[in-house]
Amino acid sequence: MTLQMPAVNFDLLKSKTYREENHFIKNVWKHNLHEEFHLIRQIVQKYQWVAMDTEFPGVVARPIGEFRSTADYQYQLLRCNVDLLRIIQLGLTFMDENGKTPPGCTTWQFNFKFNLQSLKNREDMYAQDSIDLLQNSGLQFREHEEHGIEPIEFAELLITSGIVLMDNINWLSFHSGYDFGYLLKLLTDQNLPQEESEFFESLKLYFPTVYDVKYLMKLCKNLKGGLQEVADQLELRRVGPQHQAGSDSHLTGMAFFKIKEIFFDGKIESTSGHLYGLGAPSSPINNIVQECVENGSSP
Repeated sequence: MTLQMPAVNFDLLKSKTYREENHFIKNVWKHNLHEEFHLIRQIVQKYQWVAMDTEFPGVVARPIGEFRSTADYQYQLLRCNVDLLRIIQLGLTFMDENGKTPPGCTTWQFNFKFNLQSLKNREDMYAQDSIDLLQNSGLQFREHEEHGIEPIEFAELLITSGIVLMDNINWLSFHSGYDFGYLLKLLTDQNLPQEESEFFESLKLYFPTVYDVKYLMKLCKNLKGGLQEVADQLELRRVGPQHQAGSDSHLTGMAFFKIKEIFFDGKIESTSGHLYGLGAPSSPINNIVQECVENGSSP
């Protein structure tokens, strides 16, 4: 399949950032990857709540066979697609324990090497509707092909960045099974584990503290929908384009701290490690529900 993509002035693109008030989203390509990780290593010393989002090329395969449960099927669906596909974009937003962002740059948007000409590079499979959505959101795939980050180089820098394998770092996400699937694939340079239990063991190793906003929404009355819908309900304002990883990660972080403030009485730790749509809760859900308050709300 050959797609006609307009020519892009990379000098303009690489300097393109999104600024609004004190929020600053920076695009990262292969030319400035090392420089930006140097800054991140300094930022994370104080800002240890990391909101994360990825963009990836959709779902292209369905697992076949017999499955122990619906949850098992959902994990196998995730596994087979993450194994087949490549990450396109990763957004990381840094916040402190009160949800405050650092001055200047708050969000880094990493743009990975990705080739839409799948006949030339069999690794880069994709679902056309997902690619259309990303192109409509402003992604320039010609630039990803020519100037995108090599996953192995990114993984080496991420390992030594101080934001993975660290007990003091808190990861914030939204409906993030696939997001963490792609990150674990990057970090291990291997396909995902066959068993979901092994996936969660790896997750706990690399990301000891994880919160999934979509999972939290289950526990709080009247919150529903996707990221933009819940942000609207919480009266949060987006910075940057929707369906780009930097903007989505920033909105995810704001949503987490708003939910924590409104619905939880400062006790949110027991929800750590739960990813929406995957796994069985390790603690009875009623114990968690008791921590969820919104003027006497309940799920």
